[in-house]
Amino acid sequence: MTSFARAKELIHRFKGDAYLAGNGVLDRAGEPARDLGRRCVIVRGGFRGSDEYVERIKKSLEAEGKEVIGILKGARPNAPREDLFRMADEMKELAPDFYVTFGAGSTIDCAKAADVLRVLGGSIDDYFGTGLVTAALRKTGKRLTPHLAIQTAASSAAHLTKYSNITDIHTGQKKLIVDEAIVPPRAVFDYEVTHTCPAALTADGALDGVSHSLEVLYGAVGKPFYGLMQEVARETFDLVFQYLPRVLENPGDAEGREALALATDLGGYAIMVGGTNGAHLTSFSLVDILAHGRACIMMNPYYTVFYAPAVAEPLKLAAASLASVGAMDAEAADAAPRRAGEAVADGLRNFEKRVKIPTTLGEVPGFGDHHIERALTAAKNPQLKMKLQNMPVPLTPELVDDYMGPVLEAAKTGDLSRIRNLET
Repeated sequence: MTSFARAKELIHRFKGDAYLAGNGVLDRAGEPARDLGRRCVIVRGGFRGSDEYVERIKKSLEAEGKEVIGILKGARPNAPREDLFRMADEMKELAPDFYVTFGAGSTIDCAKAADVLRVLGGSIDDYFGTGLVTAALRKTGKRLTPHLAIQTAASSAAHLTKYSNITDIHTGQKKLIVDEAIVPPRAVFDYEVTHTCPAALTADGALDGVSHSLEVLYGAVGKPFYGLMQEVARETFDLVFQYLPRVLENPGDAEGREALALATDLGGYAIMVGGTNGAHLTSFSLVDILAHGRACIMMNPYYTVFYAPAVAEPLKLAAASLASVGAMDAEAADAAPRRAGEAVADGLRNFEKRVKIPTTLGEVPGFGDHHIERALTAAKNPQLKMKLQNMPVPLTPELVDDYMGPVLEAAKTGDLSRIRNLET
């Protein structure tokens, strides 16, 4: 079975018929909305060429008998709280039967959170954490508004998942809602929309998918879903490592674009099976200097070394994929755990260099020690505790400074020897 075929099989197992994906499917975007209601709003991104796409979506919805009662501006990068509040007010005023998002992760995440506020009220801080939306819905007897999510970038897989990341741009800190209640019940992804995606966004998005699968794979060791995660991660890694360099050289490569879309959807599958951990946690404190996917992939080599004693088998899987594109020697993962972790970290950094991603925080304009302090403080926040708990080497807030601190210092300079392993 080819990699594409296996990837598609896994994604269908994940979403079934609730997901319409492929090349040229945008003109059918209204079909999944048939049973969602009649009156809708479209929350849209504003990237170059998006007006034509929005018109096609509108026509498809109208062909299914839907009335588009408003078209709302989407969110800026990282879904700032201000955009969330604006969107919630606009949706409350229009009171649609369902809403359609057309955008990448920030717009989709922001709209998810906006509907939570519209329906449940209160403060957005009431819902940061795991399962708090579901708890509020049960208590009040209310229901969220049905959501048709149309993805525009091979990146976060926000159209398929239970996450909503929201940023306080004044503090530079991101927090998230994790809740099954906010999973869009219908989703669409036309891969052709990604063909004009800029190189930096293409790389950041694809590597976010790698980070999703890598972090969940690390955290899956010893859990019932480890076998599934091996399959999902292998497909994710192979597709991105083989096709991302090709797409960066030829942005119009349709096969390569499809590969990246499949890979990032698999990353979405991963984070619905398990959860991300250290690299994502740290990325939430780097929003003022780095795109999300870039921050995650830059941090993962350093967390890999920290996790190494607990993730021997995942290291071998990652090494095999990296070796297939010449980024490392696969046999290096057979060494003692610490050395194997360092070898895979070097393999990841070699691939990052190939696709023009910095490998240390010290290379990033605007980075300073205050980012390390911010990240360590955030890691102790109870609203983000799920990331510490998801680690293959779980940390308590009391251990953060002693063990996460050296990981961040290593990421600053690239010196892996600074990382301390926790005896378990």
